[in-house]
Amino acid sequence: QVQLVESGGGLVQAGGSLTLSCAASGSRFNINNIRWYRQAPGKQRELVASITRGGITVYADSVKGRFTISREMFKGTVYLQMNSLKPEDTAVYYCNADFLGSPDRSWGQGTQVTVSS
Repeated sequence: QVQLVESGGGLVQAGGSLTLSCAASGSRFNINNIRWYRQAPGKQRELVASITRGGITVYADSVKGRFTISREMFKGTVYLQMNSLKPEDTAVYYCNADFLGSPDRSWGQGTQVTVSS
């Protein structure tokens, strides 16, 4: 069983930057794709960025050019570098992973990001 723990959230002014981390413990070498989602109050959870085991990245249109997802396979850690933050980026950010040869997915507990105008 893999556990995911997010960190790095906080309060930042518009235009600022934050880097979120998602650390995996347990059988992290079986991790396949990792995704960052976010959920703002009153809104549905949305996919922000994803990275495959081979390093292929995909971004939501709303964050392209501002956010960068990366991973350190050996450490089992994935990062979300967020630049030029906007108030509409305010949300709880969650990481999510799926695993080789398994239909299971794991979720972290989330980390709050608040961007003030």
